[in-house]
Amino acid sequence: MARALNQQVAPLPFGRKLSDWAATFIAASCVVLVLAPLLAIFGYLLYKGFGALNFDFLTKTPAPPGEIGGGMANAIAGSVLILGLASAIGVPVGIGSGIYLSEYGRGSRFGNLIRFTSDVLNGVPSIIIGITAYALVVLTRGHFSALAGGVALGIMMIPTITRTTEEMLLLVPHSLREAAYGLGVSKWRTTVSVTLRTATSGVITGCMLAFARIAGETAPLLFTVFGNTYWNWNLDQPTAALPLQIFSYAISPYDDWHRQAWAGALILIILIVFSVAAVRIAVSRGTLGSVQ
Repeated sequence: MARALNQQVAPLPFGRKLSDWAATFIAASCVVLVLAPLLAIFGYLLYKGFGALNFDFLTKTPAPPGEIGGGMANAIAGSVLILGLASAIGVPVGIGSGIYLSEYGRGSRFGNLIRFTSDVLNGVPSIIIGITAYALVVLTRGHFSALAGGVALGIMMIPTITRTTEEMLLLVPHSLREAAYGLGVSKWRTTVSVTLRTATSGVITGCMLAFARIAGETAPLLFTVFGNTYWNWNLDQPTAALPLQIFSYAISPYDDWHRQAWAGALILIILIVFSVAAVRIAVSRGTLGSVQ
């Protein structure tokens, strides 16, 4: 054994070293290609929008057309309201559907139908979902509302969360389920306390991906929320939203509104980043606490 330890390891052939360097370079280049657009977009938003950020922008409602000043405080609050409502609709339904597909619907016709429907719905243009929500909610109630916008965005969240939840649950080793069954734990309890808890990180990632996708959607809100230049906390009334306000300011002829549109886009990106980061931190701390 001592003789074996004293033997020197033969150096790798030059061809294998070259292949290793090439693979490392390609992988690093792919990382740069992924990060470069994100950094470029965020950097340009900082360049164009940071100058228009001030206390009035974050606390005041929009100024009348042609006047300088005002802000998007009502649009920021409206986006939080609509996104919160959409998450309350889409997250439970999406996670529940994913649990059914993974634990109960594998191989069944109904499960295959749900899976196919989710895949199709995931590729439907957002404007189609907006028109659907307009027909189902706006025409039924007779006016635009934050509720209609929340329904539209919630529908958009469901297929992404459903498929992500299913895939994450399928990655959980079956031996964990069998261990719980061996202890006499019921199937639903095993699914909730063992399978879903093990896949929590992946499920939360899917929810955050769906949240990030809908946060900047404008087309569905044009058909449902319609917008508002004043404060509103009533779910049954038209409400301002950051994507709508950015769109309205971007197509206006006023330079000050153009600057505020860039600032609104910057605020929207910051809200998404901080929301995703906060949820990830909360989940990781909760998971570590449960393990301890």
